[in-house]
Amino acid sequence: MKDAETLVLTPVPAAGAGVEDPWGEDHDPVVPPEADPPRRSITPWLLPTLLMGALATTGAHRSAPAGADVASPLHHLLLRAWATVFGQSDLALRTPSILAVTATAALVAALAARVFTPRVGLLAGLIFALLPATTRYAQQPQPYALAMLAAVLATWCLVRFVEAPTARRLAGYGAAVLLLGTCHALALLLLVGHGWAVVFFRRGLAPRWLLVAALGAAPAAALLLLDARRGDRLAAGVAPTLDVLAATPGQLFGVTALAGVLGWLALFSLPLRRSAALYTAWAVAPPLALLLIAQATPVWLPSVLLFTLPAWATLGAVALARVRAGWCAAVLVAVAVLAAPVQVALRSPDADQRADGRLTRITRLWTPPSGDVAAVPSGPRGAGGG
Repeated sequence: MKDAETLVLTPVPAAGAGVEDPWGEDHDPVVPPEADPPRRSITPWLLPTLLMGALATTGAHRSAPAGADVASPLHHLLLRAWATVFGQSDLALRTPSILAVTATAALVAALAARVFTPRVGLLAGLIFALLPATTRYAQQPQPYALAMLAAVLATWCLVRFVEAPTARRLAGYGAAVLLLGTCHALALLLLVGHGWAVVFFRRGLAPRWLLVAALGAAPAAALLLLDARRGDRLAAGVAPTLDVLAATPGQLFGVTALAGVLGWLALFSLPLRRSAALYTAWAVAPPLALLLIAQATPVWLPSVLLFTLPAWATLGAVALARVRAGWCAAVLVAVAVLAAPVQVALRSPDADQRADGRLTRITRLWTPPSGDVAAVPSGPRGAGGG
């Protein structure tokens, strides 16, 4: 059988093509260049960061669409401290999410540039920034934005560990998994994709990966067990009926047509090539795992799967990077046009919910008028969120 690379579209040679594949696909890796021109190394993450920051902050002081309240220990502590210092205005409460999503866009571009090429990194960051769902949750005081950031950070640490399996890099991965679980326990489904990639492509690293991943996930698992003993639900989701599943792509990506475009592009990147296989596992394995769990308890909620958006954006970018620049620009314009109605609606003055909902009431309880932090009899319940 021929190399798996022949099963997919022929990649366009790029300046970064000589960088060693971290997943060990090339038998004779080429030594990477000692230095890249500053412009080439900055551009892949700089433009997506600026675009994401602009989209996230525009209209952030206005109303936002309703979103379900989610319990996350780390997010509650962060919001409590943030409100104590910066106040409880709509914009103040949304700023942590805005910063998290903006940082996520930068990291999405940087990671894709590291694993593939700078061109793929730039396209991945721009696609991610243009998705309406990223803007929506950047403007909500919910833990989903932090969970997306933690998911990309954990994947970045995994790639670094696979490149050079040192104890320091493994510890960094464990810390990222710990952050991911404390942001949103169900986001730990990302580990299903990570585990698949490690077992199939770096089996020798699997025991160490499994140990550190289990240690990083242990605190979130303990909180879930405690919630179960108190009778709390794993997450405020629903049963995955056919109608619910059919509506999921539109709810996850913000627009159903966008889900179709990215899904179509991803088909050209779903390959057996190992670098893209990591992203494929990241995008596909968590929804399948959540669907399996939802057969036993109603936890299906599209927002739980937001941490897969960076993977879908990158898979689309991998396919898009294989065509000419004119076609790339046309697809990006099409994505922006499809997203425009939702982007406008997010900034509508008559949107139906302001940030002073349940989370604002919690911060007001935690922050008395004197400005001193009050003791809270019982912390937020439910580590899973959803």
